[in-house]
Amino acid sequence: MTFEHLQRTLQAYAQQGQRYFTTSSFQSHSLVLLHMLSRIDRDIPVVFINTGYHFPDTISFRDKIMRDFGLTHLIDTRSTVPKAMQLDAQGRFLFTSNPDYCCYLNKTAPLDELLRTYDVWINGVRADQSASRSKMKETQEAPHNSMRLHPMLDWSSKQIYAYQKEYNLPKHPLDVQGYMSIGCEPCTRKMDADMQEREARWYGLAKTECGLHTDLISS
Repeated sequence: MTFEHLQRTLQAYAQQGQRYFTTSSFQSHSLVLLHMLSRIDRDIPVVFINTGYHFPDTISFRDKIMRDFGLTHLIDTRSTVPKAMQLDAQGRFLFTSNPDYCCYLNKTAPLDELLRTYDVWINGVRADQSASRSKMKETQEAPHNSMRLHPMLDWSSKQIYAYQKEYNLPKHPLDVQGYMSIGCEPCTRKMDADMQEREARWYGLAKTECGLHTDLISS
């Protein structure tokens, strides 16, 4: 989807009275969509799913980007389950023993609840990121009669780089340290040369998705 197409789409949503928001992980590649949205609507709600396990660098970078892009509406959403209750029977944090359930509590469930109050969720998934994402469509149904919009679905990493270069977009501070796909600190590691983009997110596990883009979507 081009910038012009995205602009027309958002204008149509506004004219129809549909409430939309975007999510962002504030990784370097995520900034392309966020920057385009800031050129169209600086008051768009930007949802940051705060798991409580993010790198401190991500939190400070998030705040800087919101200021630099002139975005005015940050929603910091969190799990309703306290960390003290996110333990298994042996007293271990769930990210060590049941990362799928940890992701559900801290990411999927909070966003599922948010979808009850909005009509359109704009997110930056790309078809070239994983096998499951390659099967997605530009628009798809989501829970609670909401809809997902994937403006970046047909973008390649080369196009992402070209946009970053054209607008001189900043990079996440952990990029220079070798982190290319940045999630929660306990589960993220630096990339090896032979790894795919998302393999570093849950290293050593047969897991490349947290549930946001597998559970909160209809085929």
